[in-house]
Amino acid sequence: MIPSILLLLSLVIPLTDPVGSALERYGEVGSYRMTLRSGSGDNGEVIRYYYKRPGFIRMEFVTPHKGAVLVYDPVAKTVRIRPLAFIPAFVLTLSPDNSLVKSAQGHRVDESDIGALLQRVRRLQERGTTIVQREERVGGKESVVVAVEGEKGRALEGIHRYVLWLDRSTLLPLKSAAYDSKGTQVEEVLMDDLEVNVELSDSLFKL
Repeated sequence: MIPSILLLLSLVIPLTDPVGSALERYGEVGSYRMTLRSGSGDNGEVIRYYYKRPGFIRMEFVTPHKGAVLVYDPVAKTVRIRPLAFIPAFVLTLSPDNSLVKSAQGHRVDESDIGALLQRVRRLQERGTTIVQREERVGGKESVVVAVEGEKGRALEGIHRYVLWLDRSTLLPLKSAAYDSKGTQVEEVLMDDLEVNVELSDSLFKL
């Protein structure tokens, strides 16, 4: 007999493939904005993040590098970055694979959106297990906690296990955590204040 909480969750998120359902729902998202919070203490990062299809990205750094702004153009496949807020004319143009614009975990700017995260989880899921664990509130929103673990010895980019907190209403992740094969947490990211299908001007993605 299915526990009542899992029966309730199955009406919102299919228990057989919650990651696939999240990817389908993400396909309906034309734009979004949020505050990314990762790490903790002195190593924490806070970034205002904007995304618009087919892949325009803007990051406004709060901590560290306060005032720095980065934009990615998927048509030109270039990253423009203004590292110093007090010198607005100083703008660098770089390739997205340049180490200067990769995250501490090695993520490229053009692979930093929610869809890229879900695709990475999907690839690990193809040879692994998926478990819907529980309900949990994140940032005042109801979420379903889903764990995806690769089969023994399998890891992608050093990640053996992902945990996603999927919003019950949108199915999009409100929080994610990644672990290596030893069970050590490699990364934790909170997608705070997530708003989808918002109006974002094209000029927002230019420097």
